Amino acid sequence: MRFEFATASRIIFCQGASREVAPIAGHLGRRAFVVTGRTADRAKPLLGELESQGVDYVTFNVPGEPTTTILRAAIEKARQARSDLVISFGGGSAIDSGKAIAAMLTNRGQLEDYLEVVGLGKPISQKPAAHIAIPTTAGTGAEVTRNTVLGVPEQRVKVSMRSEWMLPSLAVVDPELTYSMPPSLTASTGLDALTQLMEAYVCNKANPLTDAICRDGLERAGRSLRNAYEDGSNAAAREDMSLASLFSGLALANAGLGAVHGFAGPLGGMISAAHGVICARLLPYVTQANVRALQSRAAHSPALTRYDEIARVLTGKAASRADDGVAWLQQLCAELKVPPLRRFGLKEQDFPVVVEKAKKSSSMKGNPIELADDELMEILENAK
Repeated sequence: MRFEFATASRIIFCQGASREVAPIAGHLGRRAFVVTGRTADRAKPLLGELESQGVDYVTFNVPGEPTTTILRAAIEKARQARSDLVISFGGGSAIDSGKAIAAMLTNRGQLEDYLEVVGLGKPISQKPAAHIAIPTTAGTGAEVTRNTVLGVPEQRVKVSMRSEWMLPSLAVVDPELTYSMPPSLTASTGLDALTQLMEAYVCNKANPLTDAICRDGLERAGRSLRNAYEDGSNAAAREDMSLASLFSGLALANAGLGAVHGFAGPLGGMISAAHGVICARLLPYVTQANVRALQSRAAHSPALTRYDEIARVLTGKAASRADDGVAWLQQLCAELKVPPLRRFGLKEQDFPVVVEKAKKSSSMKGNPIELADDELMEILENAK
């Protein structure tokens, strides 16, 4: 057995942890580049605290999922400001952007030099600028992953920039920041975290350390996602989901994912749905396809035993089996009102292209069993 485990240099988790950021930031840099979501309004308390610590800053808004166009503008602004510290405050889009910006502040050249598929894929050779990642959603776990995913609008694809150097210097996870998430965002991000926990647990590169993290995260998500959706002020549920999200990031970064994320990459470049919505919609159908394939072609696979374990954790019933877990997921997604993907532009004529692209993805290669083309097409038909 051999495995590695890498994560952010430091992780702080607690209610109110975001109030600890400014003093730490003062020790990491003097010119901060603060990346937020659509507006910087929610970051105003942090910005005021940075001023009190003598840290100058400029802000940059990422209004949606990051693209190469947005990142080029951000990198140029950060370089002009001579920023020596990046603080990302927001959902996965803001944090993914922060990781790329921090890397480009210390590595020469253009963004495309370091992008996979559409760029040169050059390795990051210099340690990025200090980066503090502060998630305000509970889903992606991006604060502890080593890559960023960017849309390339002109090619209708999403591509990655990745390096072990891109792990943030500090991840600050404060469940209080997630209280204001609306139910729809709670559902999509929470189901993204659940997807990442499940896929990392059954993938072919799981290891004992990620297994332990996944089991705990699955238990928290199973008992708390509904509660957080129904009552956003439920502190215990919000804390559970923030931990589940953090754990999902730790697990995926050190084990891998599966077919849900294999599909999510190409779909994200082709339709208008957010990443979390795509994963949420695909999760029950991919799980069903994997369980059926394992039952028919690999009945003795340890992955099938793991799906049984997941079912017992999620349902809370000792007698549950993998099929019961599928039914639980289907019911949960119905209760959380996860929309069909046709609402975002997915059409049947797109299926062959999606399948071909998904089969080539690194996430698909981590799936516990190879799915045939007809199985992949059926997943898309169900999710549509």
